[in-house]
Amino acid sequence: MKSVEIRNRFLEFFKKRRHAIVPSASLVPENDPSVLFNTAGMQPLVPYLMGQKHPLGNRLTSCQKCVRTGDLDDIGDNRHFSFFEMLGNWSLGDYFKDEAIKWSYEFLTDKNEGLGLDPSRLAVTIFQGDKNAPYDQESKSIWMNLGIPEHRIYALPADDNWWSPGDNGPCGPCSEMFYDMQGEYALQEISHDDFLDLVNQEKFIEIWNDVFMEYEKKDGVVIGKLTQKNVDTGAGLERLTAVMQGVNTAYRTDLLDSVMQEIKNIAGESFNEKSARVITDHMRTALFMAGDGVFPSNKDRGYIMRRLIRRALVQARKINLLPENLITILQIIQNTYTDFYQEINNQEVVILIVAEMQKFEKTLESGLKEFTKGTDPFILATTYGFPIELTEELAVDYGITINRAKFDKEMLEHQEKSRSGAEQKFKGGLGGTSDKIIRSHTAHHLLLAALQQVLGSHVHQRGSNITEERIRIDFSHDAKMTDEQKSEVENLVNEWITQDLPMQRIEMKKDEAEQIGAEMEFGVKYPDIVSIYYIGENLDTAISKEFCGGPHIERTGNIGTFKIQKEEASSAGVRRIKAVIE
Repeated sequence: MKSVEIRNRFLEFFKKRRHAIVPSASLVPENDPSVLFNTAGMQPLVPYLMGQKHPLGNRLTSCQKCVRTGDLDDIGDNRHFSFFEMLGNWSLGDYFKDEAIKWSYEFLTDKNEGLGLDPSRLAVTIFQGDKNAPYDQESKSIWMNLGIPEHRIYALPADDNWWSPGDNGPCGPCSEMFYDMQGEYALQEISHDDFLDLVNQEKFIEIWNDVFMEYEKKDGVVIGKLTQKNVDTGAGLERLTAVMQGVNTAYRTDLLDSVMQEIKNIAGESFNEKSARVITDHMRTALFMAGDGVFPSNKDRGYIMRRLIRRALVQARKINLLPENLITILQIIQNTYTDFYQEINNQEVVILIVAEMQKFEKTLESGLKEFTKGTDPFILATTYGFPIELTEELAVDYGITINRAKFDKEMLEHQEKSRSGAEQKFKGGLGGTSDKIIRSHTAHHLLLAALQQVLGSHVHQRGSNITEERIRIDFSHDAKMTDEQKSEVENLVNEWITQDLPMQRIEMKKDEAEQIGAEMEFGVKYPDIVSIYYIGENLDTAISKEFCGGPHIERTGNIGTFKIQKEEASSAGVRRIKAVIE
């Protein structure tokens, strides 16, 4: 069965059971600053799992694009991919364990609507219980009623059978389905430990997970039950396709095999399986990132994308592939996915990746030469732009040991030296010290205070830049501001300007400043004694209190008239305002 049919069968199966098909969200989370990419099918649905009403109802299904990059070193084995598609169905306070388990079993084993897998080759796991939730007898009973023998049901601890997206949010016990890949153990009684060994040997492969989300976690601790019971299921398309096509890895399915074969044809005698897999995986992920608006850079998502492209290029060199060969690979991937993901089917995404490859080719050429000479990793990074991760990977190939602690120490000292130079040039985010910039700086303090008053105490500064032309502030907030909110903020700032309030400075211990609620700039390390600027007649009633080195004007009445020009998204969970004073 082809991957396209598996994907379509899944969505149609649940559509017939009154689930609305939800299009895949972008890889870039819309309102979740805790992660750089959507890492699971449920991630875009967290607000609805927490109780918010979904516009399409309380039964949903989707095929969600996901990226996970925490285990890049494992890519090249049979199971790990940085990009994957997660098939899922959800109940938002509607059905629970009984229907979820029955439909999982039915889709996996039914020959007409589902995949027609052999039930005798299935094994399942349930939650064994702990202080947060009891042994899941209910799921066990449902599985046994469906015909799964008791000796093929394994109770496992929270490390295996408790699912949570992180330290905060909905969570709960889960029941996982495993498939005997070779059919060697049909209905056999297998001990608990032997089963785990067979999973480690990849003789049993996990193909589905039903999560029963009825609990909430806060700061890493389960604090109680949610207001509604939810079901969150996940089945990786790559895994299911490998099972259905009788291969041990998705690299040999119709999703990726054409790319692997192209690499083999080009590489000839230089072909290396792991290198080919890394190139295939990383090019696919970079293509989907580009399709969702990510571009290579030196931070956050852009840095991950850049690293993937560069890792692929290093592996390509090992097996004599040229950058133009990687362009062909990108086009093959486009052809494979174009019917379902139109966002990657344009020349612009390829051009973006090609430009990054061309840029790195020069770095790679000089960096490799210096590496083989034994040049220090710090010099490779700072002089030749050669990432430490690539240096470490090459070191493994050459049997060289890298002192990462020494590198990190040198790099930290280097960054602090650059930062101090920048602080002297643009102190406090200021592009100079003219009268207008100083007035704008004081207005910036008023703007932050107004945003907190109008939008809420969750608002904090996430970036700042002030020039002669405008004020810019990035702040934590997960929704576009309404016109009414922008007007309210603008009016508040101008009201405080009209009141001609004093701007005053005081020095105090850092912990005392924190106790009085003075605003700190995100990511900045402060000394034990800090400078606090506050706006108002006294510190207790001040409308604004901030850690700040100045400079400022003496009274707000000298600022002028404040106007918001633009409010827009800056990044996930961060908004940006541009404003002027006249």
